[in-house]
Amino acid sequence: MRNVYIVSVARTAIGRAIKGTLKDTRPEDLGGTAIKAAVARAGLPANGLDAKEEAIIDDVIMGCAMPEGTQGMNIARMAAYFGGLHYKVPAVTVNRFCSSGLQAIAMAAQNIGAGYSEVIVAGGVESMSTVPMGVYNLLPNPTLMQVSPEVYTP
Repeated sequence: MRNVYIVSVARTAIGRAIKGTLKDTRPEDLGGTAIKAAVARAGLPANGLDAKEEAIIDDVIMGCAMPEGTQGMNIARMAAYFGGLHYKVPAVTVNRFCSSGLQAIAMAAQNIGAGYSEVIVAGGVESMSTVPMGVYNLLPNPTLMQVSPEVYTP
């Protein structure tokens, strides 16, 4: 197992949900701001590519507790674009609810430690002002609700 190092960190400002100054800021803008700052602080090329146009950044792994609505699809990919990274840099969104960002960092460390990757941007992205708590349209399985309703308990 190789040693793994965190060489740069960045985060956005914190705002109050629904009423705060960031309530109208989209999550990909927030995530992109943090990615751009972390990449710059690490001394990596802004687009994530080397002189031969190969990706230096092997992956972007972002956790998102509610990957739907404005945070839907692959929010990590969109945040990577807003962070200035080239389309050749892949990205994946991870969901583990409240520990999604931590899970993303753990997955990045595992990939680097195992030798699968050299450089990964990892973290979390969330805008609680833009998604309703409890999902948009929860449609639980009737049988599962009857047999094991605890699977739907947060």
